[in-house]
Amino acid sequence: MTASDFLARLRGRHNEGVVALTIILLALIVGAMNPGFLGLATVFNVLRNSYEPLLFALGVMLVLLMGGIDVSFDAVGIFAAYTTSVLTANALLPGHLWLMFVISTLIGAGLGAINALIVSLGRLSILIVTLGTRGIFVGVMLTFIGSSFISNLPMSLQSFNVDYLYRTHTDTGQLAGLQMLVVPIAIVCLLIDFGLRFTVIGRGIYAVGGSEEAARRAGFSVGMIKTVVFCCAGALAGAAGMVHVSLIGYANPQDIVGNELIVIAAVVLGGVSIFGGRGSVLGTVLGVLLLELIQYSLIILGVQSSWDHVAIGGMIFVGVALQVRRSPGARANLFAKRPKPSRSPS
Repeated sequence: MTASDFLARLRGRHNEGVVALTIILLALIVGAMNPGFLGLATVFNVLRNSYEPLLFALGVMLVLLMGGIDVSFDAVGIFAAYTTSVLTANALLPGHLWLMFVISTLIGAGLGAINALIVSLGRLSILIVTLGTRGIFVGVMLTFIGSSFISNLPMSLQSFNVDYLYRTHTDTGQLAGLQMLVVPIAIVCLLIDFGLRFTVIGRGIYAVGGSEEAARRAGFSVGMIKTVVFCCAGALAGAAGMVHVSLIGYANPQDIVGNELIVIAAVVLGGVSIFGGRGSVLGTVLGVLLLELIQYSLIILGVQSSWDHVAIGGMIFVGVALQVRRSPGARANLFAKRPKPSRSPS
């Protein structure tokens, strides 16, 4: 095996190796500056901060693989979670933990279906449609559902964030633990990875992202694939919104919206191509972990929080630059016009 072959394998198909190596190097550098940084407490805290953005990122990844950019996921997440919280607080929904997650997920899937319907019927850009629905969803929520804090949530939801698989204490005596949330989120990651690798719809998502017209001629139902992707992205956003409510202990309709840059940066940094058709679940997970590690490191080092935005913006440039360098045709695709969709029946 030549050195170039070894480096290619180490890098991975979608630069997963580069992201993993960056995580290790960053942890070692910060650990050298602050010896208390290296430990299980840091691992558990970074994981805890990653649960919500990872679910959002998986949905964004699916849409990017299909060749679009979804910016409505944050609005979908808080709409679904806040609506579920209102129903529960007003005794219109039993306060069972599993039922609240199911309802929030279903509401998210329904909002995703609305995105799919507008994209299909209007033959509009995914970015433009989701930019519009983002404002619509937030406006409808604040006007017709509510605009106040909800703190009287069921105890099952409030205690969910303190259920641990493993607990430990830091040198200063603070509790750190691996939460139960890691189990269902890991299962979701594995299911999405399996679906993308081994199902017809998974292959169709990559095909549509590579060339929508070519996918249609190859026999894929482009409309059905888009509907499935938007519904899955919406469902993941709904679940992420409920995770957010569970972690902070209350429902605030002003939360989440405005944090989409962090999620998109993590997905792009994880190797998911903004041009469509390339990316993996592993890369997305690593991208989220890297950005959360950067933010956590800045806090540990006492750096002002305003530098978070600088780091996130820089990571977007790095992620896109790696994609352009890796793919010979990516630079041309960045400025190329999308072909008009065929009006012939699928």
